[in-house]
Amino acid sequence: MSEAVATPSRRLQLPAALVDMGVGLRLQEASDRCFLERLYLSVRWDEMLPVPWTDADKRSFLADQFRMQDRHYSTHYSDAEFDIVECCGEPIGRIYLHRGLSDHRVVDISLLPDHRGRGIGGALMRAVIEEAAAAGRSASINVEAFNPARRLYLRLGFRPEGEQEGPYEFMVWRPRAGHAKANIDG
Repeated sequence: MSEAVATPSRRLQLPAALVDMGVGLRLQEASDRCFLERLYLSVRWDEMLPVPWTDADKRSFLADQFRMQDRHYSTHYSDAEFDIVECCGEPIGRIYLHRGLSDHRVVDISLLPDHRGRGIGGALMRAVIEEAAAAGRSASINVEAFNPARRLYLRLGFRPEGEQEGPYEFMVWRPRAGHAKANIDG
């Protein structure tokens, strides 16, 4: 069960560089379901390449996995902010953020392949860190050890904490004592 929300839900404040690129956030709606399933498939597809199934079987499996993940997030993070990342009005990703009493948990951050590696994910993570730092809180995320984004999280100051649970590593960013400004390099 997730920790109680400490502040009212609000949109993450995006840096001017993202806004200038046409990037924005909006609350996820029921009509986003097809997009979200397509996004999930794009994130997980490479993991399925070595599996000796047909593409149709892989898509079916990933659709089931998406439904289970969606159910898990809505059950265990019902008070999180579920945002769609848009660029020029078109959905390109998602960021799910749970603001707890002591921690800002990035439940999920995903971008379509054409929008990865352009600095959008890093800018979103820095925005989370800045908000957490301003509130005197940590920021955290679970990430697979093989996920290329893990290198970004390390550059931003996230550190592994606790035991690795299955393929997931729990990473935490903590504000430096006495510093009002976030300690991020990214």
